[in-house]
Amino acid sequence: MTQILNPLASHIRTIKKRLIIVGATIVVALMVAFAFSGDMVAWLNRPFSNQLVFYGPTEALFASIKVSLLAAILASLPVIFYQCWKCIEPALLPKEQRWGVPLFVLAGALFACGLIFCNLVILPLVIDFFVSFGMDHDVTPELSVGTYIDFNVKFLLIFGCAFELPLVLTILARVGVVSAQMLAKYRKHAILASLILSAIVTPDATLFTMLLMAVPLMVLYEIGILGARIFGRGGPTEVNLPLDPDLPIGPAGHRVR
Repeated sequence: MTQILNPLASHIRTIKKRLIIVGATIVVALMVAFAFSGDMVAWLNRPFSNQLVFYGPTEALFASIKVSLLAAILASLPVIFYQCWKCIEPALLPKEQRWGVPLFVLAGALFACGLIFCNLVILPLVIDFFVSFGMDHDVTPELSVGTYIDFNVKFLLIFGCAFELPLVLTILARVGVVSAQMLAKYRKHAILASLILSAIVTPDATLFTMLLMAVPLMVLYEIGILGARIFGRGGPTEVNLPLDPDLPIGPAGHRVR
């Protein structure tokens, strides 16, 4: 029992140490990013020409903290990925370890692509649509900074995570959990799941924002099928070895080879 508990306790201490490093990195990055929170809020305010307002004493402060926290997490991603990698590295074979760093780099790049795509394409369309809709009904747009930043941060995080879908599907196909044929077979189910997921995770459950989320998910799913077809493991190959009648019978009723 002692031989089992000692490595487990050591592993728990290592995880605790790495979590402290990640947390300290995020806190330091948060303090640095907070000094530029005004510039980041102004950057997110590009699609909306009017000045943002706040209705509570702490609303502007918490909006600055939210956008600073997002920037701190993004800036800390190399440290987060490195600590995650060092945590799982001992459990991997040498051949698997060679794939670790490229996969983490690719995951970070896909997350960044999701943020860029959302910030430059999706958010301007969404904000312009809703603001124009209100102005067409003779309503003067006056957006709260807290609501506006919360809306933007949620969209950014959702699209950043959604862009990991092709990588996840490719890895699952590589380890043999799914195949390109299986993913193509369940394409209709994936489309329905994309619509349902978009209705759940988007900040407002309107048809316009749901489609803006669902359509990229469908495209990413197709990219995942392509990745599974290129990098996925082939079908299982059966090796028919001759059975020796003198060998004992296994617990499942088959002869042990």
